[in-house]
Amino acid sequence: MKILFIIPGSGDSFYCGNCFRDNLQAAALRKAGHNVVIMPLYLPLKQKAFQADTPLFFPATTYYAEQKFFHNKRMPKWLQRITGSKWALKIASAMAGTTSAEGMEQMTHSMITGNDPAFEKNVQAIVDWIRDYEKPDVIHISSSMLLGIAKTLRQHFTTPIVCSVQDEEVWIDTLKEKDANIAWQGITENAQYVDKFVTTSNFYRDMLLKRFPQMPDIEVIYPGLDREKYASEQYPTHPTIGFFYRMNYLNGLDILAEAFVLLKKRNTIPHLKLRIGGGYSAHDKLFLRKVRKMLAPYKNDVVMDETYNLEEHYTFYEKISVISVPIRFDESVGLYLCEAFAAGRPAVEPATGSFPENVGDAGILYEKNDAYSLADALEKILGDNELYQQKVEAAKNLSINRYSDKTTAERLTTIYNNIKN
Repeated sequence: MKILFIIPGSGDSFYCGNCFRDNLQAAALRKAGHNVVIMPLYLPLKQKAFQADTPLFFPATTYYAEQKFFHNKRMPKWLQRITGSKWALKIASAMAGTTSAEGMEQMTHSMITGNDPAFEKNVQAIVDWIRDYEKPDVIHISSSMLLGIAKTLRQHFTTPIVCSVQDEEVWIDTLKEKDANIAWQGITENAQYVDKFVTTSNFYRDMLLKRFPQMPDIEVIYPGLDREKYASEQYPTHPTIGFFYRMNYLNGLDILAEAFVLLKKRNTIPHLKLRIGGGYSAHDKLFLRKVRKMLAPYKNDVVMDETYNLEEHYTFYEKISVISVPIRFDESVGLYLCEAFAAGRPAVEPATGSFPENVGDAGILYEKNDAYSLADALEKILGDNELYQQKVEAAKNLSINRYSDKTTAERLTTIYNNIKN
């Protein structure tokens, strides 16, 4: 089966949950023998393990300028060449990663509703590309924030369309109320152009159906990994807490840093270490300065990996004993959990969002998401070897029974076949 995946690029400088989910799904389908074509939007995909198969569409710098300064007028071609150049996109990639939609309201509305000249010009390039090349059997769109594309493609093709939904509210809810309402209304109206929505947890499906009771039923497909790439029986000599996600305030790195400092002061876990990975963007640098200052008294016990690439996903977990990412929002799924479990590393997470569903017996949940509660939970699992080993086995079992790439590919293939027929 030929599957066209339409995905937004994030700049590749940090661990983006949606980007990595797309990577996992594409890899699982390719491993199952499908022909997966990756079509990037906004920014180029630079990771060797996740390359684009088509030209870049909706280049971020050009599209932003069109929306911001030209409105209903045509942007001069000479300016399009400048804004769409490699150096302009490189600068945009370095600056990518803001979690605030301030200043991006028009672009957000445009991509969801598909109702302005700049959008129509850019989406026509996608239509032309599909017409000029072999038409896919299925089109899979990465986010409901791209539903304007689904609307246009439905007008030109009969190809079935699948759309992933995951954490859209993290972006949309930073908009002013009026702008957020326009975005949510656009999603509601353009949902009709999608044959099937898929998400990564029952928690997030139920949340969406409460918000959009008129939305078609949403299929849950847990993320699936190639376990052989992660499995490791080598554990660090000293107990090591791991954080592997984008290093920012929203993901709670400062909460973990404070909990680590508390544990070092208690000295109940001898030789305790902290390892931090997942990368960051230019927007996170000031925050990271504060985190480094907090950890400075114990800097010899802390490793912070400054770079990020997809290969680190396979090597990070063998260097830690437990994963902990105390995020400040209700995440639809923690992909770092799936990775950690494949490596036999249990989790310590707040009892929020999808964590109760996704962690189960493979770790410890704590009620109040603050440094003291997190320190107590980490102390409990790392200070009791029998409990720790129980959680290790539970993590491995959960990985085998739920987070398998084979299962993910089978579930996606079934959905694709059902909507084709």
